[in-house]
Amino acid sequence: MDLTEVREIAREKLSGVCNVCPICNGQACAGNVPGVGGIGNGNSFKRNIEALREYFINLKFIHDVTDPTLTRDLFGVNLKMPVLGAPLGGGKSNYQGAITDEALNEAMIKGCHEAGTLAMVGDGPDLDSFQFNLNLIKRSGGWGIPVIMPWEQKKLLRRIKISEEAGCVAIALDLDAAGFVHLRKSGIKYEPKSIEKLKEIVEATRLPVILKGIMTVEEAEKAVKAGVKGIIVSNHGGRISDCTPGTVDVLPGISYFLEEDVVILVDGGIRTGTDVLKCLALGAHGVLMGRPLGIGAIGGGSEGVKLTLEKTYQELYTAMIMTGMQSVEKIDVDILLKR
Repeated sequence: MDLTEVREIAREKLSGVCNVCPICNGQACAGNVPGVGGIGNGNSFKRNIEALREYFINLKFIHDVTDPTLTRDLFGVNLKMPVLGAPLGGGKSNYQGAITDEALNEAMIKGCHEAGTLAMVGDGPDLDSFQFNLNLIKRSGGWGIPVIMPWEQKKLLRRIKISEEAGCVAIALDLDAAGFVHLRKSGIKYEPKSIEKLKEIVEATRLPVILKGIMTVEEAEKAVKAGVKGIIVSNHGGRISDCTPGTVDVLPGISYFLEEDVVILVDGGIRTGTDVLKCLALGAHGVLMGRPLGIGAIGGGSEGVKLTLEKTYQELYTAMIMTGMQSVEKIDVDILLKR
């Protein structure tokens, strides 16, 4: 099996849902929520892509970099490259039955693990499905991070406790999911969190806590005050508002403010190894990749996820040679030229 075959199978399974476009830029699926596109006019989804495309790489060939180092330690785990699987879900609603949530998460955990990295897996109203995901992480030796919805405090803390029991590397709080206010009609209540509530969460677990949904320096400052160990610069893939900047628009300011206080991850529109290079140059310690891995899972299960990550590895490896970067930890903004 190769990626061409994986994509063809995925395109067939996703007929009428996702075109598996050669360039996944949110144009064809704009407004497709629930579904795979961005909400409203799809502007925020598309902006994630556009913001990355506004950066070019400066080619450099007068150097001695021939075998760059892509490994990076994040949350105590040595990763083959700083590319993690983003939390994906909605097999029934977003992918309209092309894959079950169970099969999707299993493919993500296994495929990412085999590729030498971590997958993040989502949450849901059903505690049994959340426990299923934790069991997948446990079977992989703890190589996974559950992303918990911003439930009311007692319910959230219960999920953190069982995440500890599964031996997870860390836990993440999907804070930006509080923007899904329409879910209240179905009885699902997510809530924003005050600094005090975030401190309670941090103090309630021995695991590193990561906050997903940070899009301003002010919010980053609050995250630091709450004591979290990591943040994810994210606008929820442009799926909660069509009026947000792209994640790469705000990443440099946030990374400049935080310096080395916390681990900075970023998601949204990351499709290639060159995109990864750009994000690292702009201050991220690592990135989350979503849609390409989802296509891989639907078209080829864990093997499709692994193949996609291996392609990303080779693209990043090549881009580092072309910019004279010996290590992912030393990539700096000087290799970029903004449009």
